[in-house]
Amino acid sequence: SHTKARIQSISTDHVQDLLEDGSIVIAAGFQGYDPDGNITTLGRGGSDTTAVALAAVLNADCCEIYTDVDGIYTTDPRVHGNAVRLATVSHDEMLELASLGAGVMHSRSIEFAKKFGVPIVVRSSFEDGPGTKILSGATIKRTVSGVALAKNEARITVEDVPDQPGASHQLFAELASQGIAVDMIIQNAGTGGTADISFTVTDQDLPAALQITDRVAEAIAAAGVTHNP
Repeated sequence: SHTKARIQSISTDHVQDLLEDGSIVIAAGFQGYDPDGNITTLGRGGSDTTAVALAAVLNADCCEIYTDVDGIYTTDPRVHGNAVRLATVSHDEMLELASLGAGVMHSRSIEFAKKFGVPIVVRSSFEDGPGTKILSGATIKRTVSGVALAKNEARITVEDVPDQPGASHQLFAELASQGIAVDMIIQNAGTGGTADISFTVTDQDLPAALQITDRVAEAIAAAGVTHNP
């Protein structure tokens, strides 16, 4: 399946022979083939994921990722000039940042690195520097590691949802059945037997999500639906 394939296995026999002969192996990231021999693609972040997967199966000391920035920053340096480069970050911290929108590495590659214990070093392709090390079980004493910025997202709020079993499940099950991915979900403490439920979707999914939410809100007797933007 194009853009949605997942790595099941990697054959390294040919690559290992070339490496042992002293060759520099250039492997195409982003693509592979299924059991029937059809070409498949991994989608966004596929090159990083391929690199980490190869490092894992080849028992490499680490996987070095060269990109257009010189490491992982506390936030996007193009947005905030006072962002600070992190010398070290754990797989868990990086996975959280990546899943929330930090664009340096895709979350799938970090999941792979965490699962197989692959250290990653993120460096700049254009200048020398130590970069940022992403390590398993790194113990770093800081309250906040970084802030990720997610663009092109919209918030939908369902107001005064009755406090009854299955109300929120009905909404999110319907959204999922239509292929709409929900990111953050927040529910307030509620008063008088009702509570507000807010969640985010992409701008692209907003029109369809609103149609579904309006319909479900009426079915569960919620007060109404608002959205921003």
